[in-house]
Amino acid sequence: MNLQQHIKSKTTFSEKSIANTVKLLDEDCTIPFISRYRKEMTGNLDEVEIGVIVKLKKDFETFQKRKETILKALDEQEVLTPELKDKVERSQSLQELEDIYLPYKKKRKTKAETARKNGLEPFAKIIMAQHSDNIEFIASQYLNETVQNEDEAIEGAGFIIAEWINENISIRNRLRRIYERKAVITAKVTSKTKKLDTTSSTYEKAQKFKGYFDWDENLSRCPSHRLLAILRAENEGFVKLKITIESEDALELIDRRIIKNNSDSKPYLEKFITDAYKRLLNPALSNEILQKSKEKADNTAIEIFAKNLKQLLLGSPLGEKTVLAIDPGFRSGCKVVCLDKQGNFKKYETIFPHAPQNDSALASKKISELVSQFNIEAIAIGDGTASRETEQLVKSISFKKEVSIFVVSEAGASIYSASKIARDEFPKQDVTVRGAISIGRRLQDPLAELVKIDAKSIGVGQYQHDVDQTKLKEELETVVSSCVNLVGVNINTASKSLLTSVSGIGAKLAENIITFRDEHGAFTSRNDIKKVPRLGAKAFEQGAGFLRIKNGKNPLDNSAVHPESYPIVKKMATSLQVKENDLIGNSKLLSNLQLQHFITDKIGLPTLHDIKKELEKPGLDPREKAKMFAYDPNIKSINDVVSGMILPGIINNVAAFGCFVSIGIKESGLIHISNLSDTFVKDPNEIVSLQQHVMVKVLDVDVQRKRIGLKLEK
Repeated sequence: MNLQQHIKSKTTFSEKSIANTVKLLDEDCTIPFISRYRKEMTGNLDEVEIGVIVKLKKDFETFQKRKETILKALDEQEVLTPELKDKVERSQSLQELEDIYLPYKKKRKTKAETARKNGLEPFAKIIMAQHSDNIEFIASQYLNETVQNEDEAIEGAGFIIAEWINENISIRNRLRRIYERKAVITAKVTSKTKKLDTTSSTYEKAQKFKGYFDWDENLSRCPSHRLLAILRAENEGFVKLKITIESEDALELIDRRIIKNNSDSKPYLEKFITDAYKRLLNPALSNEILQKSKEKADNTAIEIFAKNLKQLLLGSPLGEKTVLAIDPGFRSGCKVVCLDKQGNFKKYETIFPHAPQNDSALASKKISELVSQFNIEAIAIGDGTASRETEQLVKSISFKKEVSIFVVSEAGASIYSASKIARDEFPKQDVTVRGAISIGRRLQDPLAELVKIDAKSIGVGQYQHDVDQTKLKEELETVVSSCVNLVGVNINTASKSLLTSVSGIGAKLAENIITFRDEHGAFTSRNDIKKVPRLGAKAFEQGAGFLRIKNGKNPLDNSAVHPESYPIVKKMATSLQVKENDLIGNSKLLSNLQLQHFITDKIGLPTLHDIKKELEKPGLDPREKAKMFAYDPNIKSINDVVSGMILPGIINNVAAFGCFVSIGIKESGLIHISNLSDTFVKDPNEIVSLQQHVMVKVLDVDVQRKRIGLKLEK
């Protein structure tokens, strides 16, 4: 089976779509570029579908590489027969391949290997043949200096037979099916945890996993978040984990495959089968099924994280507005910065409106003066400590003009403020000022600011530190790239972090673009991009359509129309006897186009429809504009929250088991999946999304454990 056949067997995509997509990938084309500008070649596959092909391609290539490694190892061992080679080459899965290789895999010194060196393999074959009586007498024929009695001979032969049973592919596959259906995961509290001092921080940490101190359930039914929680509890040393099945089921299965009659070999084989299962098969297959379940749990958690991250990155931007941003605080004061419409830092102040200074009058005066001085249009307040108090202060100020007030998530702001990126951007400002700047810029454009922060630090996943970090990194990078290219990037104002995620650009070219921009001034056309050092034809092809130039020489340069399609736009204008500029934003003119007249051997109706749509509203941001939101002014801490209350909130995280809601205080409330609807909900994402404004009912409040249970109100 070749690569294309493999992908075809796993998807419903046409052979032509698969072949062309693989060809484009082999030519180093990116997913955003392929899905946007090569629709005719792929059969209009979207980013998700192309992503599936990318994954299947990678898995297949990894599998083929492993085959080559194994064939080479077998050849070096001089055991590669034509039959074995054919077996390896015909294998269809990594598991099947590893089972074939298992008997030849170099192992540490085993009991079976020692028994072979002692000359006991012929004796083991006699027992397995089950044709001989008086095994004890036959054993006496194999005594030597290292095998001194019949019991030692039988035991050694048993070790060899146990290894044969362990390496039997048919037995392993049948046992796997039992583990897949019936394996039970059991967690028991460790003696070390029982002895913890109840006043220690470790004890408090352990209590988060208290529900798993005596826990068991069918592994196949254990949801992603619970398995990851149990595994974390084990890693922390709070519980001991075990995977089990009914041993009788396993032993009966092996007996049926091995024991053929009631010969003298039977009682010995039964003993060897038990040894093979307990010492070899059960540990290996228990670990295997746990790893498979962990991989499945990882994939679910990563998928949830990716969905959340996408929603967060595509959060509503305020746009090009002047912003005053406040990073609230009590003792150390509130850090206040002013930003212009492009997010450039203009002014910094510290105010002390809260305890212990309580200088709210001076704080209000300073804010009012800054709003007037910098013509502030919106105020962004971080949602951390002292957020509610600061919000109330700001809302009490009578400004001379209308000023919008927003509460903005601070998640990850401290990570950014201490990062090299922040130090490079603001070398003369300390971390507190950088944090306030980040809060303000998040309001202006969440995507442009959040790409500077490691996605894992944004706080929208579940158990992100426990999943496969390589897979997580790859998936999150894909999400960031997808969002950046969907929105498009202003090449004259974009940061290095934002440019790095543009299709075909990467970190080094992003750096070169900024250096060129600093030395030569703003780009005035997409053609100017070709002058950037080391930015060749391929990079230009991949990235040009996603790079925007506002107020440039050609209006199309501020659109998603790719430069390769500019001649098509010219033909469209000529057909209507107007200039190209007359088409832009003119829906009436564009409605007269007969798109089928512009089809070529490379460009079909899908791309032509995209061009027409883009000409109608060039450079349109696909994101909704930011909307103001007001928390209940009476809720300032968890002590103010009472069962039965109906409160406004914002979804700030979505997990497999429900979602978390900010109600304006430090502690987020949880809407369990069962409280999202009166009907069954399989996936919380079907009901809610990140940053969604909702009304919730308080079900219960545990002040001591800082937990709030909520129900979604319709």
